[in-house]
Amino acid sequence: MSLSITRRLAVAGVLMAAATIGAVATAVPAAAQTVDEIKAKGKLTIGMLVDFPPFGITTAEGKPDGYDADVAKLLAKHMGVPVEIVPVTGPNRIPYLLTNKVDLLVASLGITPARAEQVQFSEPYAAIEIGLVAPANTKIKDTAELSGKRVGVARASTQDNALTAVAPKDARIMRFDDDASAVQAMLSGQVDALGLSNVVTKEIKKLAPQANYEMKFVLNRQVQGIAMRKGQDALLAWVNGFIESAKASGELNEIHKKWLGTDLPPLTKS
Repeated sequence: MSLSITRRLAVAGVLMAAATIGAVATAVPAAAQTVDEIKAKGKLTIGMLVDFPPFGITTAEGKPDGYDADVAKLLAKHMGVPVEIVPVTGPNRIPYLLTNKVDLLVASLGITPARAEQVQFSEPYAAIEIGLVAPANTKIKDTAELSGKRVGVARASTQDNALTAVAPKDARIMRFDDDASAVQAMLSGQVDALGLSNVVTKEIKKLAPQANYEMKFVLNRQVQGIAMRKGQDALLAWVNGFIESAKASGELNEIHKKWLGTDLPPLTKS
């Protein structure tokens, strides 16, 4: 799967989408609590990153697209309602959910114990590897060699947490608002290395082939879940049923092959 130049520029922070929320009827909460309430509201509102190719991108027409967008559309189709995709950022995606701006998050949200204290996760619907990326001529083979180096991460991301836990005290961790800003910092030489997913790493290799960016080492493998507010047990059961059905039918595998070029890997919560 190759992205157009317009889509690639989204990685570098050239195309950014503003979060917009449509007006909803006053009789129903902005974010419904159950499937019946979502149907009564007349649409399913889903928060999604748009700066995380190929999971979340923006088309030339300014519309959300990517793996997560296709999952969101399929979920709404199974539910029998239209979908409204609301662009979110890494730092604000959980607050958007908790303040009732969206019904669910299909936002490349890694399932972690810390996040599970705030939200309720479905079974995994995707997985990525998180690692340390730098140009081939930058000599880094383990976390000890980050000593004295400038390392970029998207603020509040899984890679932020993973690097913060293992980096030497004199490593300078530079936090950016999103992956696009972090990638732009490395492309412009503001950082020596970057905590990044394997899927975004593929895209920056296309943006700057002369730098020969490579994954130096893997920090962890992250499974991603659909997130909802705690206490929504009936909605959780429905979403888990949707994921099981989409796996069994091959629909989820087709989305994975479309955007990542491979079959869906085994997905289990750690």
